[in-house]
Amino acid sequence: MNQRTETARNVPAKLLEYPQWIVWRSELRDGKRTKIPVDPSTQQRASVDEPTQWVDYQTARRSLRVDGFDGLGFVFTDKDPFVGVDLDDCRNPVTGELSPLAHDITTTLDSYAETSPSGLGVHVLAKADLPGTRRRRGRLEVYDNARFFTITGRHLDHTPQKLCERDDALAQVHEQYLTGDDTTGQSDEQATMSTPRDSDDVSSVDGSGDAVAAVVARARNAVNGGKFDALWSGDTTGYSSQSEADMALACLLAYWTNQNPALVDACFRESELMREKWDTVHYADGSTYGERTIERALAFID
Repeated sequence: MNQRTETARNVPAKLLEYPQWIVWRSELRDGKRTKIPVDPSTQQRASVDEPTQWVDYQTARRSLRVDGFDGLGFVFTDKDPFVGVDLDDCRNPVTGELSPLAHDITTTLDSYAETSPSGLGVHVLAKADLPGTRRRRGRLEVYDNARFFTITGRHLDHTPQKLCERDDALAQVHEQYLTGDDTTGQSDEQATMSTPRDSDDVSSVDGSGDAVAAVVARARNAVNGGKFDALWSGDTTGYSSQSEADMALACLLAYWTNQNPALVDACFRESELMREKWDTVHYADGSTYGERTIERALAFID
């Protein structure tokens, strides 16, 4: 199904009420694809600070269809109640599986979400006041003014089809994922852990009971300790499958063990998510389900 059909059918009605629409075209600049905002009326480059260069939804959609642009965009301003959450490189375009970070944020916000034009990213849109001043960390961006978001209408099935009021939920996401000490150079999953790991080096620690207990204690005391504790106790609420929950817990353990695969394995075996499948060979190279899950978790954190 093409983007135009999906957009026409799924874009939330509230968004259509605002004449803040543009179109965009993809251009190659310095070897990287860039989305250039365009005024549908003049077909010249548009500015997110100039309302005269924006149009209503139907006009923008007509330009998309007739003039051959690459997509639609919506400009956020201080005149509307909306906020956009942009998550890059967080979705498998074949299976639809989300990264633990994207799954947690879309579940917490529980408002309309859609996939990006590439299918690799996710946009969440809600009605909320954006707290604080920080707007970006790693692959996560949050904006409510002077930015445009591409709109595809490719709705994520597990999210509402409307823009919901989510002040408290957005405040929670902002505190957990965007505030705290600077984490330049860290991965996204590391950046979500605003409680730093203990300085003790556990990269060479074996899977002894004391080592497992130390990891669990640190993870439970983190800002997102509630999420860890739920997974550790076997609660898969909010996950589409236990395998998805397994991956989420493995990513958390990879972080708190300083990417020690043996310790990740030892910890996971003590959790309530542990099952026979963990030790079952699932791949042609002889890897077990557990080994491959740990491998993917370490790659995500790296």
